Amino acid sequence: METLEQRLTHRVRASDYADWRAKVRAVNGCAKPIRLTGAHQLQDTRTGTVLHHHGGDIFAPCGNRRSAVCPACSDRYAADAFHLVRAGLVGGTKGVPTAVTDRPRAFVTLTAPSFGPVHHARTSARGKRIPCGCGEHHHDADTRIGTPLDPEGYDYVGAVLWQAHAGVLWQRFTMRLRREIAKRAGIRVRDFPTEARLSYGKVAEYQRRGLIHFHAIIRLDGPDGATTPAPPWAHPDLLDDAIHAAAGAVVLNAARPDGTTDTLTWGTQVDVRPIQPSGSTEFETRDGQISEARLAAYIAKYATKGTGKTEAADRPIRSQLDIDFLRVSEHHRRIIQTAWDLGDLPMYEELNLRRWAHMLAFRGHFLTKSTRYSTTFKTIRGDRKVFRLTETLQRLGLADQADTIAVVNDWTFHGAGYRDDAERELAAGIATRIQDDRKAKYANEYAKEQQP
Repeated sequence: METLEQRLTHRVRASDYADWRAKVRAVNGCAKPIRLTGAHQLQDTRTGTVLHHHGGDIFAPCGNRRSAVCPACSDRYAADAFHLVRAGLVGGTKGVPTAVTDRPRAFVTLTAPSFGPVHHARTSARGKRIPCGCGEHHHDADTRIGTPLDPEGYDYVGAVLWQAHAGVLWQRFTMRLRREIAKRAGIRVRDFPTEARLSYGKVAEYQRRGLIHFHAIIRLDGPDGATTPAPPWAHPDLLDDAIHAAAGAVVLNAARPDGTTDTLTWGTQVDVRPIQPSGSTEFETRDGQISEARLAAYIAKYATKGTGKTEAADRPIRSQLDIDFLRVSEHHRRIIQTAWDLGDLPMYEELNLRRWAHMLAFRGHFLTKSTRYSTTFKTIRGDRKVFRLTETLQRLGLADQADTIAVVNDWTFHGAGYRDDAERELAAGIATRIQDDRKAKYANEYAKEQQP
């Protein structure tokens, strides 16, 4: 039987390797590309003449945003997320004016409440390790961190119900925040839309205990969003106070299987920090302010971080056997199991918990934003598509005919992924080299920008 090294050698020496490698590079080393067969052509809309034709087999990226599934597509998603978040932070691009840096802005973290004591690795203000409730001093890499001290006493049902309603809690928080801002501004709630607009971009991140918390950039704009200045009464302190009040006021009731009612709220740890304009390269200054220079990258990182192997499954759960053989901690397995069991009850049919069991019952998107915060993923990807088409037309000498050219695609699905472990290994190496080259390019560009 051939070893992996021998299979790698045979694949590299194969006559079609150069063509295969070009396909892999075209999708940036995607871990599980979509294989398509068909044709692509450029056609003159006036005469119907085919100006360019390409047929055969191609790869298309899988588009999975989670780094645990596809690092290459996740990297692309992170880049798009960075530009989306950054546009709303500093403006000057994507139709957002630079004046947004003058608006009241805050970086907010909302967490889940406690459903039972868990192992922790905390340090005091002096840097000394604080003993856990179990009596030990855990190091940061200890796999017990985030797991219950008493698994049998941990409220798994409550945790799953909270997680399943986290999106609704966020919606109610934003509604309440408008009320709290209006109250402090001395205006009626119904007049709020004519006075100001609440804009935000948020990302969900899993904690070690398996429950998500939200990181959000919240901005107070004029009534038309980013393009209009905030009203005279808008102030960072007003926004700060309103956020704390809104987070503490949100309440949502959810029925438990035994007929009792759970009162769902945010956790007591509500962190609100003002965002300072560009200038500092540090993420956080000594006075607790957040630098917008690093915040966009931070948000983009968590938008693609996913759940990780220790917290949840990478793919949907299809049966009990999937749960039994998952490579996760027992704590996270119990969360998944609870979501799976509750999903079988008619009273939770609308929550569709079995569909989201692999996400530990979290049913929302990892990155969301309000309508007027900045641009959209669709716009960013559309701009990239136009850019690539323009490059192609220039290469073919057809740039002066761009307005009269139609793109015609006719592709058929032929499969997904690579043929064997040798191709997967080679593709992973190509992806790494592409990513390293991109990082080096960005580093050089940044260095040039810093030169006087």
